[in-house]
Amino acid sequence: MLKKNVGSIDRALRILLGLALLAGFVLNRDGAYSWLYLIGVIPLVTGLMSSCPLYSILGLSTCPLKK
Repeated sequence: MLKKNVGSIDRALRILLGLALLAGFVLNRDGAYSWLYLIGVIPLVTGLMSSCPLYSILGLSTCPLKK
């Protein structure tokens, strides 16, 4: 399984952003570039999994430090 590297605030923002972009796709299907809203799948999935592959590559983490 992937290591958790997304903190709670980061996770909530990712989920909200992903849902907002997907809602934009549903509400604006006939637009010329409406398919760009489907990029919202990426932050939604990384938020739900609490793991971001890009953070792993860059060595970043927004999780609080364990004591």
